[in-house]
Amino acid sequence: MLAQWSVHEPAPTDYWISDLPADTPLKTLVKLAKMRWRIEHDYRELKTGFGRDHFEGRSFSGVQRHLTLVTAARTFITRKKFATPKVQIVP
Repeated sequence: MLAQWSVHEPAPTDYWISDLPADTPLKTLVKLAKMRWRIEHDYRELKTGFGRDHFEGRSFSGVQRHLTLVTAARTFITRKKFATPKVQIVP
């Protein structure tokens, strides 16, 4: 079991239960526990920013085309974001 306990809180705020081996490093456990937040964030972005939930058709093939285009748009934006070098402003 892994718990997140902030210095400013009287008790732990989040808990995770794992069935990984007991010798799994703490850093790995924390990384895996926090990965869920990233997945939920990406899914929310697909829904609100890319229109994942805007399809109102009735056919299975229409849903598949819509989801394919939404996923392709998200992939394009992600690749574009990581391909562009970050600009550093030096005072």
